[in-house]
Amino acid sequence: MNYRPERLRGKLVCKLRLQKDLNFVPRAKAPLFAIISRLTSQKGMDLVLGALPTLLAEGAQLVVIGSGEADIEAAFRAAATAHPAAVSVHLGYDEPLSHRIMAAADILLVPSRFEPCGLTQLYALRYGTVPLVRRVGGLADTVIDATVENLKAGTANGFSFDDASSRQLAARISKACVLYRDAATWHRLQQHGMAQDFSWDDSARRYEALYRSI
Repeated sequence: MNYRPERLRGKLVCKLRLQKDLNFVPRAKAPLFAIISRLTSQKGMDLVLGALPTLLAEGAQLVVIGSGEADIEAAFRAAATAHPAAVSVHLGYDEPLSHRIMAAADILLVPSRFEPCGLTQLYALRYGTVPLVRRVGGLADTVIDATVENLKAGTANGFSFDDASSRQLAARISKACVLYRDAATWHRLQQHGMAQDFSWDDSARRYEALYRSI
């Protein structure tokens, strides 16, 4: 179902349908986290596995799609087996499913150890899916942490953390879950992310301004 910043009801419909198809109990108020990524340590997937107990304790759900290192794939499969009502793992590439997940998810996890640019968080912003990233490379350039100050200023569009540790990731997951329960603030966060302009039109204007300034 289509949706737009001023009318996000369609995103909830996408979420409830995906939860049903994943054999989750459809729960509108359960934060739905997503991973759409290579399942490697470079992408910080081991950090997610370490933070998974916190995510589950928050009453959240996790859907994963991707492939990568055998031990990480196996660990995610084991998590899905142990928690079938809250963790769903799809190994391999499935573009239509990836789009469905992005449209349905509330929060996208991108805890990379290094990320020169990164496109997934940009897709997430457009879909109204709030990115939770490690503050590194292109992720640091595009995701503004939802601190009290940034929320008041209206500049926040996601969550970020610094250390490549499951502990810090778990703390931001908990923060995201707390903020998710504040519907008005969460909707403003989504709407600000969806309004971001990362097109070449905007970049070209900035390059032109820079060239003219020198």
